[in-house]
Amino acid sequence: MTDAETSATTTDVAAAQPAPPVPNRAMMDRDLASSALGMVVERDDPGHAVVSMRVRDDMTNGFRITHGGLVFTLADTAFAIACNEDDNITVAAGADITFLKSTVAGQTLTATAVRRTRSGRTGLYDVSVVDEHGDAVAEFRGRSITTNRSLQAEQRGA
Repeated sequence: MTDAETSATTTDVAAAQPAPPVPNRAMMDRDLASSALGMVVERDDPGHAVVSMRVRDDMTNGFRITHGGLVFTLADTAFAIACNEDDNITVAAGADITFLKSTVAGQTLTATAVRRTRSGRTGLYDVSVVDEHGDAVAEFRGRSITTNRSLQAEQRGA
């Protein structure tokens, strides 16, 4: 077998393997709010995250549509995952959201966060929230600040 054939065979085998599971971050292990809301981390890469949430009846407001605060929380969770790329704790310095479409109980919302820029201790991230049909529900922009606090040190109680 030539080197090219061996390489092609190796590539074919790798492509046939299932995708590795999403890493289980300590930050999310301790995030009781996101867990209580049933959020699922679909993708977790440096500067990029995808989080989904099925809207329950208890997540609707007096108009029987998804409470805007919970759409914001979903986007904020995806933002938090995308901007926490290493052991230095990164938090929100501010965020804005524009609601584009209402949703109701039974629908699944997916938030995709993407880093736009990171310079020094600050970052800028955009999060798009869509429904199960891919229709835009909200657009969120988050501004991050990286602290000098270590997640590992906090876990040890330091």
